[in-house]
Amino acid sequence: MRGVAVYLRGITLFVAGIVVGSILMQPGAAQEKRTPLRLNHVGIAVTDYQKSFDFYTKVMGYRVAFRFPPSPDGKPTTTYFQISKDTFLEMAPASAQVPAGFTHMGIETSDIKSTISQLRATGAHVEDMRVSGPTKANLSNIYDPDNIRMELIELTPDSLHKKAEDSWK
Repeated sequence: MRGVAVYLRGITLFVAGIVVGSILMQPGAAQEKRTPLRLNHVGIAVTDYQKSFDFYTKVMGYRVAFRFPPSPDGKPTTTYFQISKDTFLEMAPASAQVPAGFTHMGIETSDIKSTISQLRATGAHVEDMRVSGPTKANLSNIYDPDNIRMELIELTPDSLHKKAEDSWK
C-alpha cells in the first residue's frame, strides 16, 4: 500500500508541475518569435578577376545576375553570379585593403528593421540600416566573435537581387 501512495504522490506532483507551468508560461515565452534569416550570398575577393570570372561562368556554369559599373580606370568592380533562384556569389577584385578570399556572407531577412531591433535586444552591435546605391537593397552589418562580417540584406522590389530572382527560369 505504501508503494501505491508514493506512486500517486509522484504522479500528483508531476501533474501539478505541468498545470502550474502552463499557467505561468505565456504563449511564446519559451521561444521568442524572430524574423526568419537565410543565406542569400557569399562574398569573395579574387586576385585575377578575368580568370575567376571565366571559372565561375564556364567551369561552374553560374550565370551573371548583375554587375556594377567598372571603376573610373576601367577595371571591373563587382559581379554577382546566380547559383540558384535565390542564392548568389558576390565577386570583387582583391586589393591591399581586401585580401583574396572570403569577405562576408549575406544574410537575408524579410524585415531588416525588425531584425536589427531583435539583434540589438540581445546586446549585439548592429549597424544602422542603409540603402545600397548599386543594388537598391536595404543593408546592415553585424560581426561575429571572430570578426566575420555578416551583411544583413532585405530585398526591395527594385533591388537587383529581386529582379534576378524574378527572372530565374
